[in-house]
Amino acid sequence: MGEIVKGLERALLSRPVPTGDAAVRFLLRAQKGSTKNVAVLLGISQRTVQRWVTTRPGMRRRPSAVHAGLIDEAVRARWQPLVRARRRARAEADGFVFHTRARFGFAAPAGSSDDPRVRLITQYLSGEVARELFAARDAGGGEQQQMVILARALGHAYFRDGGLRAHGLGIAFTNVEFADFSID
Repeated sequence: MGEIVKGLERALLSRPVPTGDAAVRFLLRAQKGSTKNVAVLLGISQRTVQRWVTTRPGMRRRPSAVHAGLIDEAVRARWQPLVRARRRARAEADGFVFHTRARFGFAAPAGSSDDPRVRLITQYLSGEVARELFAARDAGGGEQQQMVILARALGHAYFRDGGLRAHGLGIAFTNVEFADFSID
């Protein structure tokens, strides 16, 4: 998972996603305490789930790395659906603040002072950009497609000052170190 995808996920949640034993307990609560339903959800045997949650001494087992990945994926898909929907709607309506450290600049001949360089940028982006990002994520678009969307939006807001200057610049946006989205 890339930095932009991680940043979008963090922005949509109000609390961290449970991990480890808490994740298994969350799935059990979501499935009304049924180890059978959790097993069907994860595509494993009921007895395996029972081994994870047993209170009998010496019988309890930890999920393997493969099972931990399945649990994490299932929990992330079900964690705070109403909060996610509210925050997404707010971002699409009002926009968001994008905070990143990445190699960013406009394309220019090599050796000029206009070469892309690592910048720390905090920029407000409109709801239209949020709609594009979420649509790309929902359509299965990868990190590269989201970087293109953000490069275009940052170029318009940061270098072109909302379309008032520097028309025709080619924007370079690469090497994202971190990406955070603030939805208010």
